[in-house]
Order: sequence, then C-alpha cells, then structure tokens
Amino acid sequence: MQTSEVPRAVTAAMSTASSLGLTVDDVIVLHDSNKLTLRLLPCDVLARVAPVAHQVARFEVDLAQRLAGTGSPVAALEPRVEPRVHERDGFVITLWTYYEPVAPREVPPADYAHALERLHAGMRELDVPAPHFTDRVEQARHLVANRDRTPALADADRELLGDTLRRLRRVIGERGGAEQLLHGEPHPGNLLTTENGLLFIDLETCCRGPVEFDLAHAPEEVGEHCPGVDRDLLRECRILVLAVITAWRWDRDDQLPDGRRLGTEWLSRIRAARDRNGFDTPG
Repeated sequence: MQTSEVPRAVTAAMSTASSLGLTVDDVIVLHDSNKLTLRLLPCDVLARVAPVAHQVARFEVDLAQRLAGTGSPVAALEPRVEPRVHERDGFVITLWTYYEPVAPREVPPADYAHALERLHAGMRELDVPAPHFTDRVEQARHLVANRDRTPALADADRELLGDTLRRLRRVIGERGGAEQLLHGEPHPGNLLTTENGLLFIDLETCCRGPVEFDLAHAPEEVGEHCPGVDRDLLRECRILVLAVITAWRWDRDDQLPDGRRLGTEWLSRIRAARDRNGFDTPG
C-alpha cells in the first residue's frame, strides 16, 4: 500500500471495528504490501485493509466460510461480528481471528504437505468460479512486455522472463493433467503455526489448475511427502512460479521490501533452472 494511504487505512480499520462494538485503542502493523494487515488491540482482531477497488475481498470471505464448513485448515473470520466486507473511506476492511504464533516456526515438511493435502481435499468439495492459473501467467507476461510498467528491466532479462512464461505456460497446458481449485500461493508466508494446528491464510489468490502449481510455492522438501505428484510437472511449475513472482518484483509500483534485490536474484535462479532443464536461454 502507498505510504501516504497507510494512516487513512489504519483509521478506517479502527473506526470499522469500533462501530461493530469491538474495543480498539492500539494498532500493530503486521504486514504491508498490496494490502495492510493489522492487529487491533485490546480486542485482538486481525484486520485486512485494501483499496476499495480490491473487491476480491468478497470472494475471500465467502470462500473462507465455505472452506471452514468442510473442515479445511484455514484461518477463521472474527466470530464476534458478521462475516462480511466493510467499506469505509475508500477502503475495504475484513476482520479475522488473530492467532498468536506458536513455536516452532519451522514447519516440518510432512506436516506442511498434510495440511496442503487437507486444504485441497476441502477445495474439491466446492464448486466456485475462480480464475485459471494461466490468467496469472498472462498478467505477468503483459507486465514484462510493458516497458512503462517495468522500466528498470534490462532487455535480455525481459526476453528471458517473457520466453520462460510463454514456453512453460504452453508446456504445462499441453500435459492436460487433472485440475481443481487451488490456494494459488500456499507459500510459508501464508501458513500459520497456531494452537489449532497449521492454517492457511490469504485465500484471495485462489485459482484453478494442477495441484503441482500449488506445491511449487512450498519448500522443495514438501513435495517429497506428496505421493502421486507428477515430478516433471512440479519441476516445470516451480520455474513458472519463479518467473511470475520475478515479473512482479520489476513492476515500478511493487511495494515488497527489498523487492528489486529479490528480482535480480531470482533472474539468476531462472537462468540456472533453464540450464539444468535443457532450455535454451534467449539472448
């Protein structure tokens, strides 16, 4: 979120929670990227705040409720208020249960794999419209092709990213494997270790595709605990996901701290991965 918007976003969250009968005297900023994640005290509620155009929040709230009904390992909405999206001062606000972190923070790969397997099982019970994972790939391709949006990206790197996204989208699509509803970004940052076990958050990224696309966001050791996974497809998805998130880091409006350094580092990893897998590197 733009720095200039943060004070208004915090005020909007505090005002919304207070209007619902929750006591808010203090706020701790937990995360700031495309949206703001806040811990409201002393009511101890987690608030997520985004610009009002970010209407995918409605999808996330609905999906969280439906997944909770299947017993899936997902974070719960705040039970003391109506489960809905609130709008105030140009922002959408959603209120969630705050979970105190539980040690150890390092999640054993087998536990990670089991939690993701349970999430996928719950998602298979739902029939909800969701974008295809290739839509995200196409968004990354358009970003890479737009020099105004990615002015700092060198020509050789632009060609590398564009070719990787285009080629792997085609290769993975041609495999024609089974697809289902996915989390979309089940990386460690979206997995909480709580007294209630492992819980996934940030459901707004849900899409449809092969389970290997989700596994590509998790540490490599996690995939070793998932029987029945197509190892070749998983390897291709890992490179594809890396190319997508690298493209985002070169967006002139990217808000991720240290994002440009990561973008440079990941470009090197993409080149190395292509070499290992026998891809000709453009340029």
